[in-house]
Amino acid sequence: MPNVFLESHHIKNLNFGFGQFNYHLIKGLHHINPSDFDITLHAKDLQKLKHEFGNDFKYKKYYSLRRYDALRIRKKYDLWHSMNQNTKIEPYHDIPYLLTIHNTSYIKDKTDYKDKKEHVLFQDKINRSTAITYISEYAKSSTHQFFDVPKVPEYVIHNGNPILEMTITDDYKAAYIPNRPFLFTIGEVKERKNFKSLIGLIKNLDDYHLIIAGKNSTSEAENIQALIDENQLNDRIKLVGKISESDKQFYYKNCAAFVFPSLREGFGLPVIEAMKFGKPTFISNNTSLPEIGGDLSFYWDHYDPEYMAEVFQKGMSTFENSKTQYIKQLKERANSFNWNDAAKAYIEVYRSLLK
Repeated sequence: MPNVFLESHHIKNLNFGFGQFNYHLIKGLHHINPSDFDITLHAKDLQKLKHEFGNDFKYKKYYSLRRYDALRIRKKYDLWHSMNQNTKIEPYHDIPYLLTIHNTSYIKDKTDYKDKKEHVLFQDKINRSTAITYISEYAKSSTHQFFDVPKVPEYVIHNGNPILEMTITDDYKAAYIPNRPFLFTIGEVKERKNFKSLIGLIKNLDDYHLIIAGKNSTSEAENIQALIDENQLNDRIKLVGKISESDKQFYYKNCAAFVFPSLREGFGLPVIEAMKFGKPTFISNNTSLPEIGGDLSFYWDHYDPEYMAEVFQKGMSTFENSKTQYIKQLKERANSFNWNDAAKAYIEVYRSLLK
């Protein structure tokens, strides 16, 4: 029986986008459990995966030394799926190779990037691809903008929403709860997330607090905290760091709105998570976000604080004027991004490459 190898070692990083993609796609594949080929998972903590997925998959232990050419995995699989565009783990043999591209967000200087090591490595992965999948139309178009893409089959398969249902009880309380209505955002606190722009927004919205969740041991987090201190907003803006799944659901459930001014996104998963809870979403009008938010989100074209506040207030008024219908539509859109559907699409790609 053909064997598909999933280079899935980022499954250990569930606080990041690659880890979420690895886990939820594998979970979708487990749910469908195709019978015409085997799937091998490549990861470090195999016991945890075996406990959750049992005998539906085969398993190969991850060792970082496999990134070196001479120590690559020697088993000849029928198809290799590179699920993580930045991995240095590559097949030893020249075999069918599927690459999933998530984003090109690392390219900041659009005039001087082609000679950089990470770009060369990424181009090498594209060159060896038998087929390419993208998580959004934007990921596809930006890849064609910055890379030489060979004439191979290409597919856009949207990610699913990992929050299928609310798992917290009505009386659950997060570790930190503001004493006013609050806005919520989440993501690793990096410059491209543009969380800094939210400080000016909050200065122009006297009635709201703001919670920023995500890895905050970064230089950008330090810069944001300094701005919070400088503007004397410590009582209204809180960097809560990495949070549990339960706390995340609490904040989605109880926030007045979700705000996401990111400058570069390959997909924008938090937007559909917020929609699942029927929350109005205020997001940047760039990269993949309009593709994900559709006509139900409210968009910022730039980040002048007064302008951002005006867009927010008008959007909240629109939301409140037809709240019941708006919430229904938001939840329907969130449900249209489904990991089982994504897994079915990937299975069809696998089958086409195994012929």
